[in-house]
Amino acid sequence: MLTNSSILITGGTGSFGHTFIPMTLKKYNLKRLVVFSRDEMKQWEMAKLFKDDPRVRFLIGDVRDKDRLYRALDGIDYVVHAAATKIVPTAEYDPFECVKTNVFGAMNLIDACIDKGVKRIIALSTDKASSPANLYGATKLTSDRLFVSGNSYSGSHNTSFSVVRYGNVMGSRGSIIPFFISIAKDGVLPITDKRMTRFMISLEEGVELVWHAFDDMKGGEIYVKKIPSMKVTDVALAVDKNAKQEEVGIRPGEKLHEQMIGPEDALYTYEYSSHYKILPSINEWANDPERIGGGVKVDPSFIYSSDNNKEWMEIKTLQDWIEKNRNKIGSI
Repeated sequence: MLTNSSILITGGTGSFGHTFIPMTLKKYNLKRLVVFSRDEMKQWEMAKLFKDDPRVRFLIGDVRDKDRLYRALDGIDYVVHAAATKIVPTAEYDPFECVKTNVFGAMNLIDACIDKGVKRIIALSTDKASSPANLYGATKLTSDRLFVSGNSYSGSHNTSFSVVRYGNVMGSRGSIIPFFISIAKDGVLPITDKRMTRFMISLEEGVELVWHAFDDMKGGEIYVKKIPSMKVTDVALAVDKNAKQEEVGIRPGEKLHEQMIGPEDALYTYEYSSHYKILPSINEWANDPERIGGGVKVDPSFIYSSDNNKEWMEIKTLQDWIEKNRNKIGSI
């Protein structure tokens, strides 16, 4: 589907973009891939990596700026929306700025994509959008709903929106693994709560889920990949088995366990071999055979959270992953 097309990725200089861009350029023969972001220094550094590939273009811009989005979307076929204010404590202390990017930015992008004739848009979401307990999660839930409803809002325009939702991305900037690695030399690793669990997904798996969503989507679906869980105490052991684990208490807005599908979504959720799909509750789309495909409806009481997961990552598996990826952990 993406072959011979033009793609734009918002927030493209972030962790996801650093993996999505080279993987997509390698897999598909694109016309062009536009990186749209507001940090000129990150763009300058990323441009060095792709200086020999004429398909890659860079545009300074902010999803808060609708006029800039309209210009950036000229001739674009597909959009990956990765721009977000995503640090939980930052969102709690700077709530207006979080809303401007995550909610108003989503509204701007939806309008611009419809008016500019973009074919398909995938918005990246988070486990924190499921039964949100913090402002960041609330803004991402709002964003998810906006993109789902965008399929109705678009009217007769041939523009479709879907969402990809996943949990803790291993090794991404600001996440737990690079944080533990950076302070392990001190001999103490802070654990917010020893009962805490997290989903574990690699950036490569996240990219593959986006590719699948582009191929599969009819509009309004939320895709959730099946991924393993880990106890945070085991993550600490994988980083440094000799470090002392010191319980420090949960941070503002932090959840004990991650959740990607809650009871309110279960009524519209179908299971597939490697993922789940939450279908839109509006317009009878949850009963649409084309959207359901070969899925099996989950039990109405189904909850997909990191503490009740069927699949768990072993400490040795994470240790091997850390050794294999040590040079890039926390760097993107």
